[in-house]
Amino acid sequence: MNEIETKINSLRKKLIQHNYNYYVLASPTISDREFDELLKELEQIEDAYPQYADPCSPTRRVGSDLSKEFEQVEHTYPMLSLGNTYSEDEVREFYNRTARLLNEPFEIVAELKYDGTSISLIYEGGKLKRAITRGDGARGDDVTANVKTIRSIPLQLMGDNYPDKFEIRGEILLPWAEFDRLNKEREDQEEPLFANPRNAAAGTLKQQNPAVVASRRLDACLYYLLGENLPAGTHYDNLRIARTWGFKIPDVIRTCQTPDDIFDYLAYWDAERKKLPVATDGVVLKVNSLRQQRNLGFTAKSPRWAIAYKFQAEQAVTRLLSVTFQIGRTGAVTPVANLEPVLLSGTTIKRASLHNADIIRGLDLHIGDYVYVEKGGEIIPKIVGVDTGSRTMPAGDEVSFISNCPECGSPLVRIEGEAAHYCPNESGCPTQIKGRIEHFVSRRAMDIHIGPETVEDLYNAGYIKNIADLYTLDLPGLLRLERWAEKSAQNLMDSLEESRAVPFERVLFALGIRYVGEAVAKRLAYAFLNIGQMQEATLESFMQVNDIGERIAQSVVNYFAEENNRLIIERLKACGLQMAVDETILTGRSERLKNISFVISGIFTRHSRDEYKAMIEQNGGKCGGSVSGRTDYILAGDNMGPAKLEKAKKLNVKVINEDEFLNMLDE
Repeated sequence: MNEIETKINSLRKKLIQHNYNYYVLASPTISDREFDELLKELEQIEDAYPQYADPCSPTRRVGSDLSKEFEQVEHTYPMLSLGNTYSEDEVREFYNRTARLLNEPFEIVAELKYDGTSISLIYEGGKLKRAITRGDGARGDDVTANVKTIRSIPLQLMGDNYPDKFEIRGEILLPWAEFDRLNKEREDQEEPLFANPRNAAAGTLKQQNPAVVASRRLDACLYYLLGENLPAGTHYDNLRIARTWGFKIPDVIRTCQTPDDIFDYLAYWDAERKKLPVATDGVVLKVNSLRQQRNLGFTAKSPRWAIAYKFQAEQAVTRLLSVTFQIGRTGAVTPVANLEPVLLSGTTIKRASLHNADIIRGLDLHIGDYVYVEKGGEIIPKIVGVDTGSRTMPAGDEVSFISNCPECGSPLVRIEGEAAHYCPNESGCPTQIKGRIEHFVSRRAMDIHIGPETVEDLYNAGYIKNIADLYTLDLPGLLRLERWAEKSAQNLMDSLEESRAVPFERVLFALGIRYVGEAVAKRLAYAFLNIGQMQEATLESFMQVNDIGERIAQSVVNYFAEENNRLIIERLKACGLQMAVDETILTGRSERLKNISFVISGIFTRHSRDEYKAMIEQNGGKCGGSVSGRTDYILAGDNMGPAKLEKAKKLNVKVINEDEFLNMLDE
């Protein structure tokens, strides 16, 4: 190694250490000016000797002005969400359920739940290789260039005892002070204000210009390590060790031996969190042992070994100015309260949801009332009460639910057993039509590159009246419209062409069938394999699909019974959209377990619970959560729940072990 290379490496090492001292430890050992002088010296040497360039050099923190589209990347490990609890009783239930499933001693790690945007950081050879957003849980956006501007995230790790490749997850945050500074700047420039630090952080991370990201001074807190060769067998120890590599691991993480330890932690941070420099909205509780985490496994949406406890929302009092009624894409009517602006949990609230007619009736609302507002889960504002003592006499007009759609005038209907009112005019209500088109083109559905304003323009111009009309658009027609340039028109045409390759389960989700979200669409797609079979299926056959109840099944049957919907599907099919599950995905599927229902219980040695569930579904079987008369087998591991065993005996359900199940597959 020559003198220049030695000098560069020495400067980089010093800057990495000082960066860590300042942004992670909050204990700088040199002044800002001294740091800047070292940085400038390194920049000058790197400019003079470009052969020693390194994308992870401290000089690359400021970002460039280059603009690019974000690449979508598959997660090695799915980024699932956590189940939420709001009471100590639910926390105790989680603890007791974990104790029953494990049937052995365990520890719980308690840590604060930061209110930012989730990030996954991939390190290889001690260097930041890639940063990926949560996305849809299975894949996210590659935002590496932007994340490299965040000074609390190390580009090069310290020490040498880290795995060659691993993943660390955490939260990208915008501190309160920075949030206030940015909003003051935007106010001075008469720009719209950021709603809250979480939204501001998420929006900043999606900026196409890393230099803008660098200017907003994002922060990060990291809280979960994944990989094949982790240094320790517990979550807590892995985080403690990761701190020595240069990661900003919050020092408020604690291990808890008993429920009382957990409740002490919750009580302390419910008050103290308000003094923190960043937004938090709860506490995350995780089983400490990685072995026990694997044994507990996952549900379809979240790990069984972790749960989020949400703090009780703060309240504010303000005046009700008016109530408006909004129509969603499914025709559901949502009443919205317009309020005198009030500060609540660090954000200014001007609107709040009133949910439905029953809520309005129960509140006895009058225009001009002073109302109590809180954030449900500290995200969505809602009115929870009225200060009737301050009501002026005579009172303002009583708030009552409307009887006709404010968009098309159709009489509203209310389905028996549901709280919401609906506009039944699906094919004629402009708001519903535009809402369905917006849903269809959304990123998680068909990913067609137009937003709500463009949908509005195309609808008003008469170009699109339903989702199938999108595929009749052409370049000359778009260019005849105002404000359409050739590049934007070509981008739309390209994304329409690309959408023809979107897999069947996403097409099914994009149709916008009421109650059919992404997970349900995937279950239905793999149960029926193509749109033709779904169109001819009965209510009973839909209800045979795992986790599909009567409400969802009836909604799907009703959708396909509508002649207009069937015509649109035929048009989409003719346009080349995927209306069947890809044959290559079906490779390896079998009917060995067709119509056989299993319940999985206990702890296994040869495969995890989730792997067994996948095997059952891959071979045509169904998995249930509880034992019933429709259960054929219980796949039982060690420490099977006694209640399930007793119920199995009562219902004469056969209990089999791992070897017996695997033999069933072999046969």
